[in-house]
Amino acid sequence: MTSRMASRGPDAEGLWAGTGIVLGHRRLAILDLDARANQPMLSSDGRYAIVFNGEIYNFRELRRDLEAKGIAFRTTSDTEVLLELFALEGEGMLPRLRGMFALAIWDTQSRELFLARDPYGIKPLYYTRVKEGLLFASQVKALLASGLVSAEPEPAGLAGFYLWGSVPEPWTLHRGVFALPAGHWMRVRDGVADAPVCWHDIRTHWRGEGRKPSAGELQEQVRQAVADSVRAHLVADVPVCVFLSGGIDSSVLAGIASELGAKVQGITVGFREFADTHNDEAPVAAAIAAHFGISHFIHHVTRAEFEGDIPHILDAMDQPSVDGVNTWFASKAAAERGYKVVLSGVGGDELFCGYSSFQTIPRMAVLGHVAAAIPGVRGLLRAPCAWLGSRKSNPKFQGLPAFMGSLEGLYFLKRGLFLPEELPALMGVDMAREGLARLGGSPPGMTQANARDGAAAVGLLESTHYLRNQLLRDSDWASMAHSLELRTPLVDAALLEALGPHVSAFPGGAGKAMLAKSPQKPLPEFIIHRPKSGFSIPMAQWLAETADQHAWADLPLLAAAGTPWARRWARVVIEGMKG
Repeated sequence: MTSRMASRGPDAEGLWAGTGIVLGHRRLAILDLDARANQPMLSSDGRYAIVFNGEIYNFRELRRDLEAKGIAFRTTSDTEVLLELFALEGEGMLPRLRGMFALAIWDTQSRELFLARDPYGIKPLYYTRVKEGLLFASQVKALLASGLVSAEPEPAGLAGFYLWGSVPEPWTLHRGVFALPAGHWMRVRDGVADAPVCWHDIRTHWRGEGRKPSAGELQEQVRQAVADSVRAHLVADVPVCVFLSGGIDSSVLAGIASELGAKVQGITVGFREFADTHNDEAPVAAAIAAHFGISHFIHHVTRAEFEGDIPHILDAMDQPSVDGVNTWFASKAAAERGYKVVLSGVGGDELFCGYSSFQTIPRMAVLGHVAAAIPGVRGLLRAPCAWLGSRKSNPKFQGLPAFMGSLEGLYFLKRGLFLPEELPALMGVDMAREGLARLGGSPPGMTQANARDGAAAVGLLESTHYLRNQLLRDSDWASMAHSLELRTPLVDAALLEALGPHVSAFPGGAGKAMLAKSPQKPLPEFIIHRPKSGFSIPMAQWLAETADQHAWADLPLLAAAGTPWARRWARVVIEGMKG
């Protein structure tokens, strides 16, 4: 199992066995590079043993509190702080932690295992019950490497992937293998896991009462909160770089990091296919690097490199996703430059309402709710929507009559990949039926947002679906495949707590404009007003040109000209992950 995760920690491998437990760990040394900080680590009194993936950014503050209580430390790592804090407070320590983490702590006296995960779910943690006991790991593929886990497919995981382009928590592709939900902890006794317990539900930050400070006050709060988060995420004993695109989010991180005295380098990936187009981020990124006076490196990815890397991408992709290839190549470029830590701007759009959907979906939901209440309207729309969907450029049109009556349904049509009625053609009638039943909900795999207003509802859904199940998970596997720790200053529970009450003031570009003004040296106007391009790659062109099209050629649903590339790539991913 630890060998399967070697790229996540090439600096050290550790094993520790106690009565009823074996812990394994692969270390990527970032804080306290000495071997004394290797894991598994035992507490000073020998009672607790820990394996931990992630970073606790406020560990030095927590350490000072513990030292004031007379606790002495043998290392300068955050791991030891976790151990000693748990010995004092148990699960009560979790709200005090600022960071990303999946951790397991074994109590040698009570013979109980404690598992916990950070509020956003930045770091993954999977578990499964087998006849020998309970297995847990940072990767599903590490669980499979044990040879103890059944290869039986999980219909809910496969259906969820086809519906959303990623597997929704807590499901995986394998029956009986689950993700510990984000913001939850769980105890295991005698190899049997108790029900997970929620210790931080980030949805509350979009459901609570909103606040309306003046524009000037809000701008200052954004500036202080974002700078505080960047400062926290720079804690490291190794150099740090930043993924630098042509967008506001990564540019702000680069600017604030440089203003805080960090000597970060910008890492950008470019594509010849995008040359002289709006999607070419390389020249814009170079201008931002020059604006803040930081060094900059551009790596141009070719179709040949993409095709050559496909087997490695699918091997590293722990759970299937239609995204993550961009982060794979950016991480590869950073690792080749010798970096172990990178800052990413992922999450900025979800917090600062950077997508047009923050305005369009609530408006459409009002109209859709009214229209759906009129008798016969859904039936009248069925034929024209089916015709529009048959044109292939936007096949989800045919789902409009079924899902137009709720904000959640319209969000699914925006973010979803395939419709429920398309699943039988992809995974068989029986598997599709079982998968939809096990997912539950309408749309499948979703719960009601119940937020304070439309914009907050979209933010809640983006953060607990798209961000959690796709962007963050992709960020983890794609970066760790290159032994690179990806940090997310804009995905931070402390930042969300500070700004969550204000998100209703952020749609329409207001939030991103305030973010852009966060550095002491604000971003240039051409960046602030540049139309959004996203962190995109020429996948449509590459898939059209590749000779290996067997994955979709025999499926009418995917073979027609004009089929969205993400649908075809989803099939490539599933077929490739089958081996």
